[in-house]
Amino acid sequence: MRIDILTLFPQIFPGPFSSGIFQRAVNSGLVKVNIHNIRDYTHNKHHIVDDSPYGGGAGMVLKPEPIFEAVAQIKETLKPEEGAGPPPVILLTPQGRPFCQQVAQELSGHSHLIIICGHYEGFDERVRQYLATDEISIGDYVLSGGELAAMVIVDTVVRLLPGVLGSEASSRDDSHAAGLLEYPQYTRPAVYRGWPVPEVLLSGNHAQIARWRRQQAIRRTLERRPELLDKAQLSPEERQLVSRLKKDGTC
Repeated sequence: MRIDILTLFPQIFPGPFSSGIFQRAVNSGLVKVNIHNIRDYTHNKHHIVDDSPYGGGAGMVLKPEPIFEAVAQIKETLKPEEGAGPPPVILLTPQGRPFCQQVAQELSGHSHLIIICGHYEGFDERVRQYLATDEISIGDYVLSGGELAAMVIVDTVVRLLPGVLGSEASSRDDSHAAGLLEYPQYTRPAVYRGWPVPEVLLSGNHAQIARWRRQQAIRRTLERRPELLDKAQLSPEERQLVSRLKKDGTC
């Protein structure tokens, strides 16, 4: 996968993208990330990328020209595979659709993403209307810019790519991957300060362990994020478990 990120602050990215799982993915050739400074696509002496809004108001607005030119130059470098369409151009904005695991799965199916980080009071509306193909928000709160949002989205998407994680089961069992929160995890020692690991996990019975984990995931989701159960894929037996837990008041 190729990911191009447009930003006013390229110096923010090297740290998170040069360690751990992400760095291994880069070293393995599974992902290539290009960071583009929007100021490099200006044609004025002082590399000005913003201006005051028409009609007045506080703050500054990002100009359309450097952003359009940056995306155009990125697309010119592409060698699209046969049958592959143009890459999504994602605008990071509080007005976008909420980012979630399902959106990450969707984005991981593309071979190329272009991500535009906002700043100041936002973008000239023509960027939204005529350039962006998608708009994404990572939450109902205000950040100083889109850089942190870009890191969240890129990290979430990259770990879904085949071969990035040591085991495909790692991503399948993550919280939200299957519409549920993850089940409790334990490791050695079997007893710590008098607190034992659940016996089923020591039994060696993989079928019972899988059943226990699934039930615990459902229980934890009901306790902490009950709204997720409305969309989760549950069997009739699991729906009965949810009803019983609600009725017993154990969650």
